[in-house]
Amino acid sequence: MSFENDWKSQYPDKQGSAVDILRGVLANGSRIYIGSGAGEPQHLVRTLFELVPAFRDLEIVQNLSFGALPVDWDRLREHARLKTFFVGPSSRDAVNDGLADYIPIYFSAIPGLFRDEPSWSLDLALIQVSPPDEHGFCSLGVSVGTGKSAAESARKVVAQVNPRMPRTLGDSFLHISQISHFVHFEEPLLEVHFSERSAVAERIARYVSALVEDGSTVQVGLGRIPNSVLRYLVDKRDLGIHTEILTDSHLYLVQKGVVTGLQKTLHQGKIVASFCLGSRELYDFIDNNPEVELYPIEYVNNRKLISQHDRMVAINSALEIDLTGQICADSIGHNVYSGIGGYVDFMHGAASSDKGKAIIVLPSTSPDGRRSRIVSHLADGAGVVSSRSTIRYIVTEFGIAYLHGKTIRERALALINIAHPRFRERLLAEAKRLHYVYEDQILPPIYEPLYPGQWETSQIFPPSREIFFRPVKPTDERAMQEFFYSLPDQDIYYRFLSAMKVFPHRNTQAMCNIDYEHEMAIVGVMGEIGSESIIATGRYILDQKTNYAEVDFAVAAEWQHRGIGTFLLHYLCEMAKSKGITGFQAYVLSSNRRMLSIFHNVGYVVRSSLDEGIYEISFRFDEPAQVCTTENCT
Repeated sequence: MSFENDWKSQYPDKQGSAVDILRGVLANGSRIYIGSGAGEPQHLVRTLFELVPAFRDLEIVQNLSFGALPVDWDRLREHARLKTFFVGPSSRDAVNDGLADYIPIYFSAIPGLFRDEPSWSLDLALIQVSPPDEHGFCSLGVSVGTGKSAAESARKVVAQVNPRMPRTLGDSFLHISQISHFVHFEEPLLEVHFSERSAVAERIARYVSALVEDGSTVQVGLGRIPNSVLRYLVDKRDLGIHTEILTDSHLYLVQKGVVTGLQKTLHQGKIVASFCLGSRELYDFIDNNPEVELYPIEYVNNRKLISQHDRMVAINSALEIDLTGQICADSIGHNVYSGIGGYVDFMHGAASSDKGKAIIVLPSTSPDGRRSRIVSHLADGAGVVSSRSTIRYIVTEFGIAYLHGKTIRERALALINIAHPRFRERLLAEAKRLHYVYEDQILPPIYEPLYPGQWETSQIFPPSREIFFRPVKPTDERAMQEFFYSLPDQDIYYRFLSAMKVFPHRNTQAMCNIDYEHEMAIVGVMGEIGSESIIATGRYILDQKTNYAEVDFAVAAEWQHRGIGTFLLHYLCEMAKSKGITGFQAYVLSSNRRMLSIFHNVGYVVRSSLDEGIYEISFRFDEPAQVCTTENCT
């Protein structure tokens, strides 16, 4: 008899009603795994909890429930208790009321519990699958995750066969010989919709977008903000997907042509995930789609595998971060809110990837705006999901803090400056009390709460070198010191009109902590965000009595004669005009011929006077220089 005919003869004998089958396989003290997420077998779960009062001491094991799992476990305390690896809406109250248990563990380690730990041996696994194909294989569809290893480890497996379950490719299949019983029951799959659009999410997404390169492979964790960020990557090209959770935000990028996977190091051209949470449109998209492959969690979340993807970008959320970089992502104080999941696996994997980036996103405040998410110390009872040594990029709606390789002082200052402005002074005071920062550390006055990112721009200079220009940040203090120390003595004299030899903290911090309203400074930088070097700087300071601003700029010696000084002056003019400033004035040594030439070619009527070897130069923005033509020039 062929294998195909063999399974077809066995299949009818394994079928039955949920009540009859579950009543026959349940026993007091049974440990029961329930399929998670959108793959939860709702019909089996509903039937299970109708039968639970007839049994004692059942142990229910699950990853994450969005469906039929009960919320009130008090009435079930004598009959069953929940153990969950990830706390969700239906289990949060029970866990925090002591009626259910949370197991802090990496998702990638869960299959090892089922296979290798005697105390975790599963008596029964309840899963949901697609109808068997012509070879007798059923797909776990939207939820391969830990379900496959649970089914392979459990003594008995009961599968709800649902025609609405998509048949996903990859390593998602179980043969009917691996399944003890089948219950045919058609019902809609669970759908999960993340609220997407918000002003805070948009600001965060813009900063994240600056970190994501074309050709990157992207992972996002569970949550509203990470999924919102994905939708703002529409200007990227050839992104790849290797992620724990596939959502409608990924589908949006696929439909926009952003996701091709053509530059992925592994599984080129394929979208790789472990489970899906989203809409019916997403489930229809993955159905029998060779572009999408779902694998067990221990494969997708394998750190070594993740790190093999060049330009791997992991984007995950946090609930709280302290000024040293410790991340809490699964609890609010003593109250467990979610779980560890694949958070740390992807953070480590991305950080170890060639040109990879591990990014934490979080709003600067709690939803009600009363608490800062950036704190001097984590709340009492808060769990440290990620230690301070593993953190790379932190992004709020107020900017990016790069912490890798930074001192506690540098970390504290960077995080304070992306905290909500309402909490910055308090955070600075606490940082001083803890001796994290200098006693005389200052913060920029807040005239414009948001960093003026609209003035960020890139320019190409000979020979085809791109320089990124942006407003100065408080975290540029050390880079600014290094820039000034790198200038030749003559350039220092030209810039400061004196032979300065040192540039101490008190001076450079004043240059970097500005209000962006009455004082503006722009730097030209090279290198990755967070580890940039400054190669040029320009600034103006407004005299509010005259409404003129004094302007100056400097360019590193090896970058001179390329037009960078001219660009800086013109760009500062545009910034000043947008603030309603009348014009600029400057003081230039008569021997500084290059600087004088730049000012006299600025495009406005320039007035100058010489006094003791120093030119005082001024021009108004409403007096453009006349351009010579054959009619007006002789």
